[in-house]
Amino acid sequence: MSATTRVLHFVRVDGHLVRVSVRGEGRPLLLIMGLGGNIEMWDPLERALNERGIQTIAYDASGTGESPARAVPLRMSGLARQAAHLLDALGYPRADVLGVSFGGAVAQELTLTHQHRIRRLVLVSTMCGLGGVPGNPLALSLLATPLRYYSPVFMRLTADILYGPGASEDQELLHHQIAARRARPPSLWGYVGQLVAGAGWSSLPWLHRIRTPTLVLTGEADAIVPPLNARILAHRIPDAELEIVPDAGHLLLMDHAERSAIRIARFLRD
Repeated sequence: MSATTRVLHFVRVDGHLVRVSVRGEGRPLLLIMGLGGNIEMWDPLERALNERGIQTIAYDASGTGESPARAVPLRMSGLARQAAHLLDALGYPRADVLGVSFGGAVAQELTLTHQHRIRRLVLVSTMCGLGGVPGNPLALSLLATPLRYYSPVFMRLTADILYGPGASEDQELLHHQIAARRARPPSLWGYVGQLVAGAGWSSLPWLHRIRTPTLVLTGEADAIVPPLNARILAHRIPDAELEIVPDAGHLLLMDHAERSAIRIARFLRD
């Protein structure tokens, strides 16, 4: 399998179909996407990681991408269990894990409950939930709707507010992100289910119990998850490494894919 080959298929996890992508060769890294996101949105980062000998495993959580929504949405513990059982279904007894934004919350829960299976943890543009520092009220209000997945006009108009100054300037990247979102948007029920899962959730009381080597990565200009949240995570998780990327916003993994991949790959090799 070449570094750019993506193998897409469906697997059954706890009786529900989940769309999965395995790409590249090397040590496996499970990617957990943010609110409403899908597999294709990972593309810039995946390419950069695959080139550095890291195999990436991405999936559409229930109700996002092409994975059918569940009748009863999962809470955060259920989303973490889904990720663990996905690794079981794919035959990975152990893996590295990267979670971004909402996916970072899932990754924290997954690591707490399955520490023996998570070799290294990367938390990007994420927070501890309750007890953290809220983002820009306007940006947060825009996240309450999945409209950016359905309307290219809405995405273009709100990109700089949501994802940081200059997010709309890279027209090639913006076009890719719009196309990836519009091609496989989340269902309304799937999106609402993720919002419900995050409501009232907090990792603050138990972050100190995470003993997995952890890298916390964030953008200095993140309006959705202010960088102070990364400092809280890094302070509470024993021996966690912290990196704040200047001039980067919430989509730093896509806006700065090469730089992010270099830092992530170095951490995973250590």
